[in-house]
Amino acid sequence: MLASFLIMLREGFEAALVVAIIYAYIRKIDRPELMRPMWLGVGGAAALSVLAGVLIHGTLEGLEGAARLRAFAAISVAAVFVLTWMVFWMRRHSRAIRGELQHSIDLAASRGQGIWWAVGLAAFFAVVREGLEAALFLIAAATTDSGGLVLTGGLLGLAIAAAAAYLVVLGGLRLPMAQFFKITGMMLVLFAAGLLSRTVMFLQASGDLFLTWNNVYDLTGYAWLTVDTEVGKFLGAMFGWDPRPSIEQVVAYLGYAITVTYLFLRSPQREAAAAQQRQATRTSGSGH
Repeated sequence: MLASFLIMLREGFEAALVVAIIYAYIRKIDRPELMRPMWLGVGGAAALSVLAGVLIHGTLEGLEGAARLRAFAAISVAAVFVLTWMVFWMRRHSRAIRGELQHSIDLAASRGQGIWWAVGLAAFFAVVREGLEAALFLIAAATTDSGGLVLTGGLLGLAIAAAAAYLVVLGGLRLPMAQFFKITGMMLVLFAAGLLSRTVMFLQASGDLFLTWNNVYDLTGYAWLTVDTEVGKFLGAMFGWDPRPSIEQVVAYLGYAITVTYLFLRSPQREAAAAQQRQATRTSGSGH
């Protein structure tokens, strides 16, 4: 439940923030007729996201045995890639979102045509990107948690995200945005590391991946840590917990978590300096 709550809090906040910015700007430029395409874009994106989630879930439910395990592995690894891209993209672009949206609307208005489509598509793509990502993540989270808890956590996270975005943009509430994205980003990195570890487990169970050393440690003697307990289910859904993992699972988890955490916590200044140094090296090399 906590995993789905965190996913929808983060994804929902990003989508709701964009919609709230568009809404506030439409009010600022006094163009109430643009509310309709904005809400049409939001509604169309939400419907498409739900449809995609239902189709993927229905497809998984129809699979059995090794095919089901391979499908779970594919969903999990796809979620890992998208999660990784998302936390880095949002850290880099979060401060510029408002200006970019307003510029695109102003540009469409200055041309005298297409502003209706500009507003509708901006809202649509903001919501559909987050919606499709959220559907993928929730399905991945459901491999270790009950569907009811996943749905409950997701709806609660979405409600809080929408309220927070409204208060930030329209209510003038100042939130520590950098800290919010850093904390939720770090939690999602750990969630992604767990998904990667479970991907290894699924592929080993299906016979598609070698198994060098099983049960690196065995904590099943502690009843409260087994996957059948509430604590075990929570740890499994949030961090990919396995009380007796293989060495490949441990390596996948630690390798991803340590590497991505280091890259995520690097300061933007250090990244910019490193990029400039690489560019200077390429330039000097081409000069020779």
